[in-house]
Amino acid sequence: AFGVIADIQFADAEDGHDFGGCRRRYYRHSLRLLREAVREWAGESPPIDCVLQLGDSIDGQNARRGEAESALQQVLEVLGQLSVPVHHAWGNHELYNFSRARLVHTGLYSRPAGGSDGPADRECHAYHCSPAPRLRLVVLDSYDTSTLGTEPGSPRYQESLRLLREKNHNDDLNSPEGLKEPRFVAFNGGFSQAQLDWFDEVLKFSDENQEKVIVMAHVPIHPCASNGVCLAWNYEAALSVIHAHGCVVCVLAGHLHYGAYCLDSHGVHHLTVEGLIETPPDSNAFGTIYVYEDKMVLKGRGRIPDRVMQF
Repeated sequence: AFGVIADIQFADAEDGHDFGGCRRRYYRHSLRLLREAVREWAGESPPIDCVLQLGDSIDGQNARRGEAESALQQVLEVLGQLSVPVHHAWGNHELYNFSRARLVHTGLYSRPAGGSDGPADRECHAYHCSPAPRLRLVVLDSYDTSTLGTEPGSPRYQESLRLLREKNHNDDLNSPEGLKEPRFVAFNGGFSQAQLDWFDEVLKFSDENQEKVIVMAHVPIHPCASNGVCLAWNYEAALSVIHAHGCVVCVLAGHLHYGAYCLDSHGVHHLTVEGLIETPPDSNAFGTIYVYEDKMVLKGRGRIPDRVMQF
């Protein structure tokens, strides 16, 4: 069993709204809701095995306020009350606050320190582990190709900017307005070929060892688990890797705050988890997933509905 939570986006700030001005964001209350989630996970019996934090743990405005380090520390202190590992995905808001080089030296770097569990690029926050026999967790870095958190002169930045400008002709690269492929905005990102090749090798191993695989990333990788905008740039490439193997049973993501779900044509469940940041203080948005031989059962809290996902 493991906990899931997405888009905490904590900031010590008054309530605000999303970029469209429509959806309310409860920056300060998100930390209190996280505490409630941690209390419930800590009380689970039998104990849960880990927690998956699906990215955007703190809000981008912390960078402007000079509070990125202190905000992150407060979130990590709450999560640190758990006696089980927390696996972190990196989202766009992490990269608004910190460079990739800095994130490697924070508590959000949950990739193990040694061994061959991730790509050769240590700044690529992708890795795999086995939380239980015949079960593998793969954490993907959906901003491995991105203009966020990278030096403007770096090859990663230049290539990402070239791709963005080729697909997005708006002055504001965060705007999907009028785009044929609206996912090509700066607040999304994609997967490098090196990461995809590594991912393919991990899934080959799991096929050979008859494992079931759960994948997590910040950005959804299936259009039916998205709104068409909050979607990885090269989601088709990631799906091609998954569909070339039989081991993946579920892909978990955040980023789209009102959540989504689909079962794809290859029988893979794609669950986009509702964001904590847009959850009113009298509700919540987290869940516990119980894994069985033939299914996963999500017990949701507040905005997150219960769900049974058969294999």
